[in-house]
Amino acid sequence: MSNRRVVVTGTGVISPVGNNVETFWKNLLDGVCGIDFITEFPTDDLPVKIAGEVKDFNPADFGIEPAFARKQDKFTVFAVAAAYQAMKQSGLNSAEGGNIDPFRLGVYVGSGIGGFSIQYKETEKMIKEGAKWISPLFIPTMISNIAAGNIAIRNNACGPCVPIVTACATSTHTIGEAYRAILHGYADAVIAGGAEAATIPLGIAGFANAKALSRAEDPKYASLPFNANRGGFVMAEGAGMLVLEEYEHAKARGAEIIAEVVGYGNTCDAHHVTAPRPDGVTQSAAIKMALEQAGFDAEKDVLYINAHGTGTSLNDSSETKAYKLALGEDAYKAHISSTKSMTGHMLGAAGAVEAIASVLALKNGVVPPTINLDAPDPECDLDYTPNKPVEAELTVAISDSLGFGGHNGCVAFRKY
Repeated sequence: MSNRRVVVTGTGVISPVGNNVETFWKNLLDGVCGIDFITEFPTDDLPVKIAGEVKDFNPADFGIEPAFARKQDKFTVFAVAAAYQAMKQSGLNSAEGGNIDPFRLGVYVGSGIGGFSIQYKETEKMIKEGAKWISPLFIPTMISNIAAGNIAIRNNACGPCVPIVTACATSTHTIGEAYRAILHGYADAVIAGGAEAATIPLGIAGFANAKALSRAEDPKYASLPFNANRGGFVMAEGAGMLVLEEYEHAKARGAEIIAEVVGYGNTCDAHHVTAPRPDGVTQSAAIKMALEQAGFDAEKDVLYINAHGTGTSLNDSSETKAYKLALGEDAYKAHISSTKSMTGHMLGAAGAVEAIASVLALKNGVVPPTINLDAPDPECDLDYTPNKPVEAELTVAISDSLGFGGHNGCVAFRKY
């Protein structure tokens, strides 16, 4: 099976900077910041009052029935909406007489936290009103695998369905594992990605008290990757989905190929529950693995890196070290940016949304910027594409993600 190739034939996104891929990409290139004051609930007693909220989201635009949207946790609704877009673009159809065998279509979709709002609401109900008032739908809407289950149901995907939970690395791992599943012949296509909707009072309070969140007063100058003024990440919500497909299968049905998936690295820091390993050794090993599988040649290839770039002081400096360890002097030639400067940190959805930004950068030959990079940290001295997009003849792109628990993931794409 080793001669199988894997390509991207569909993408879908729900994000603070757009609820379709076209708007999302345009806003990234225009440096639009999707972070603002929280509007969904009162923040008077919260230490942090800003987030990257999804705006103007209408489930009906994505074929979602009002009853489904009402009963599900938001993370599932976002996931289903992004998968709808990705499948529509791919043109895959597993219904009877369709163009893919349902048993060869898989779903690898995860969430860092799962149905957080539902859990919060039902817990409150339990405490105030008692057990008999708990919704019978509580468990099947709260569990973090349920977005994957619902996507499989709606797309008649009877192949492997594997949700992954690795905190902020979740959807980089879902893409990587889906790539391996197709590469080794276990599926012909997989809907891969992640979704998150954790910007609720409990989520904000938890991350803020763990000293992870930016306390900036100005929402437009709060997510500051690689900036000396950075003070933590900004929570955000949304979903990202990619349809990965075996190359010959895609070609046979005349699908449009967006990019080729060419590598995946997966390591663990085995160091600390929240802090990244400061020497960057394990993070760089995941990056190296992905680049080696991609056949990356620093002499011939032009590299784009979509950084994890959270804007926490520990992440950005250790990530810079990891790039230098993985690439040596060639790290200074790479085009790097953190789109979290615009979207905020979408936790379990971040990896997939950033993978989409990476394949679009390759396809269009444009590097999206890191906005607000007005005071670069001297320790973060690589080319982080400050403030303005840059045109470049990119040939390889990688997207790396680092999650609580020490989870590191990196996926590599090649221009098709």
